[in-house]
Amino acid sequence: MSIDDQQSWLAKPIGAYLLEREQCLFDQAVADVFGFNALQIGLPQANLLQQCRMPFMFHTDQERGEVLSDSTQLPFSANTIDLLLMPHTLDFSEDPHQTLREAERVLVAEGHLMISGFNPLSSWGVKRMLGKRQGYPWHGNFLPLLRIKDWLALLGFEIISTGMTCYAPPWVSARWLERSRFLDQAGGRWWPMRGGVYFVVARKRVLGMRVIRPNWNAARIKPRLVASPSQKIKRNRDK
Repeated sequence: MSIDDQQSWLAKPIGAYLLEREQCLFDQAVADVFGFNALQIGLPQANLLQQCRMPFMFHTDQERGEVLSDSTQLPFSANTIDLLLMPHTLDFSEDPHQTLREAERVLVAEGHLMISGFNPLSSWGVKRMLGKRQGYPWHGNFLPLLRIKDWLALLGFEIISTGMTCYAPPWVSARWLERSRFLDQAGGRWWPMRGGVYFVVARKRVLGMRVIRPNWNAARIKPRLVASPSQKIKRNRDK
């Protein structure tokens, strides 16, 4: 995939529509995840970590980003990333399953993984099927959501939530695209699985491992369990 082809398509009305809808999803999802290290793989045109509260945030891509790398061979140590974003990373990976294995390797226990991808069971998938599958994004993998969920389960991930966005058909015309925006409000109710883009939030689980968090309430000593000085004097007199 050429970064120039991607940049050109995202600059069109349909590309701007895609970035707008996905930015909303990621902004809401990352705001409530805490940790130290957050990583975004791919889609360098969008800062999907802008609402993240973690102190260290990185971006990696084959051609742009703080770190240049392939998603199937991430240059990070195991168990070092608390939050990993993969916007359409699986769509354009030469080995999507290996990309997910790398995600599982670098994530810490209880780390969060967020994935977006093109839904083949949508009007976007129909356009890809009927077209020549040339150019961005139509030459991508367009993997079914069910397959992604199966792969995640095999790797030990717990699915926290799934969703869809981009219910408007992928019109080239900005006018028709604007007229179809009402489908984003109606789509979630009437045809929830037909959005052009799926969104998955998952958490890495490690068998036999229990994350222990401090119980501050239990640590507090109840006042009635501690004898006051007057109570101590009274007890001594009684003796």
